[in-house]
Amino acid sequence: MQSATLITYSLVAAASVISPGPATMLAIRNGAAGGVRAVVPSTLGNVTGLFLLSAAAMLGLGVVLQSSALLFTALKIAGAAYLIYVGLRHLLGRAHIAPPEDAAIAAPPRRPGRLYLEATFVAAMNPKPILFFTALFPQFLNAHEPLLPQFFILTGIFMAMSLVSLLTYGALARRARRLLRQPRIVVWLNRLVGSIFVAFGLALLRLKRSTA
Repeated sequence: MQSATLITYSLVAAASVISPGPATMLAIRNGAAGGVRAVVPSTLGNVTGLFLLSAAAMLGLGVVLQSSALLFTALKIAGAAYLIYVGLRHLLGRAHIAPPEDAAIAAPPRRPGRLYLEATFVAAMNPKPILFFTALFPQFLNAHEPLLPQFFILTGIFMAMSLVSLLTYGALARRARRLLRQPRIVVWLNRLVGSIFVAFGLALLRLKRSTA
């Protein structure tokens, strides 16, 4: 694989990773609420979801989805429904990106396994990485070279960038947790987070099956 290809891919991947999305919001929420113990399993769940998306694209599951309108629609609706559900919980005040101090003390910490599975599902149903791995990722593969090493290199780069980015977001949120827990800030953050999840859910609903 040529250096120019790796550099271009890395720049495109970095732009995708650092732009705000559901995974970023989860990292900020978990960092503010539970610190490193919450951010690490959530981040590992996210990179697991990214690996599954990349592997699915590599194995040609995208082609299967493109050929089956029913399966494509079912998965799209399920993923969109989950993202919108998470968004509405924040908009309606039933979930908080950084709960007030009293609520944070009273509430039991979320289990690492639950945080991991939640982040894995969000990553797997997130329109941003879905579009990246189905539309952009194949453009950087060289059909004249072994595909498996390319798959691991390119996927590894994306996962590593995502890992560093989300851990950074989580660490920053942890340091700013007092600010994030101020009642007025909590209200606006919940609206922002909820809106982002709902927007990505609607974007997933608008995702069209390629017939080319």
